[in-house]
Amino acid sequence: MICATCGTQYPTTPEPPPQCAICADPRQFVGFDGQQWTTPEELRAKYRNIVEEVEPGCYSIRTEPHFGIGQRAFLIQTPEGNVLWDCLALLDDGTMETLRELGGIAAIAISHPHYYTTMVEWSVAFDNAPVYLHAADSQWIMRAHDNIRSWRGDTQVLPGGLTLIHTPGHFAGFQVLLWPAGAEGKGALFSGDQPQVCLDRRWVSFMWSYPNYVPLPMAAVNDIVARLARFGFDRIHGAFHRRSVMQDAQEVIRLSAARFGATHPMS
Repeated sequence: MICATCGTQYPTTPEPPPQCAICADPRQFVGFDGQQWTTPEELRAKYRNIVEEVEPGCYSIRTEPHFGIGQRAFLIQTPEGNVLWDCLALLDDGTMETLRELGGIAAIAISHPHYYTTMVEWSVAFDNAPVYLHAADSQWIMRAHDNIRSWRGDTQVLPGGLTLIHTPGHFAGFQVLLWPAGAEGKGALFSGDQPQVCLDRRWVSFMWSYPNYVPLPMAAVNDIVARLARFGFDRIHGAFHRRSVMQDAQEVIRLSAARFGATHPMS
């Protein structure tokens, strides 16, 4: 069963779980109509994924019409194998065919539990690609599998020199992905929800709960900024369609953090 509100998949049971633990947490929410469930078969009948190039060697994947949280995933191509960043609930034949034409998937990494969705389905479909999650979020894995690799510490290297960076805040095990070859060699950061690229793409934000409007404390924001300042990147690809900071990403983070902590940010 798959939660219709967040897209998280649960193990096969005779009856659906009484609630989705991800949505019951105050960083998410239960839908207005109460807990609803769907299945992979129902998703494949009603939805489709769109794969499009966002920069050379990088493709976004999003589901239409809108399902769940509505995030996008990314396929990043490297000579050592492709990496899937974040995940979607829908995995259909068309998506698998397109991604195989682009070189398949050698590894999967997901920013945080809101986007775990059907990660096991994706892993198994692509030759048991390992799924890299930070160990601090292990309690949020709703469907355990041997393909999941829990890592600890500050960084984890993936194929092609891509690097996971631990940036706790929105979740204790939150991680972002650095692609040094992105942005024409200036480096691209895949941030998921943290920092979240705003609708005004000159800014990013830092929240503990986005749907319930609970910001992170300033100490956590400063810690995230300090962790990211150690790395070089000029671009940020955020969680949602077209939400990318295309240049000067470090300065955007710095200015956004300063505004975030200001008593009167618009003065």
